[in-house]
Amino acid sequence: MFDELGKGELDLHELFEAGGNDPESRRAVFYAIEDFVERGLLEERGNDFYSLTPAGREAARGAREESRPRG
Repeated sequence: MFDELGKGELDLHELFEAGGNDPESRRAVFYAIEDFVERGLLEERGNDFYSLTPAGREAARGAREESRPRG
């Protein structure tokens, strides 16, 4: 989402959009964000804003490369 939106930081409400309006999906996004912070992939920036850490950027880059069609 950071790359798609062209932002270095996203607020919690923007991140919730990944889960849609379903309360269970939003809860899953919230727990994923907490997990990413604990794993050092996201950094809390205050006022519900988050940014990717260097490790998070590397993990995102690896995920994009794995999702590319091979051929």
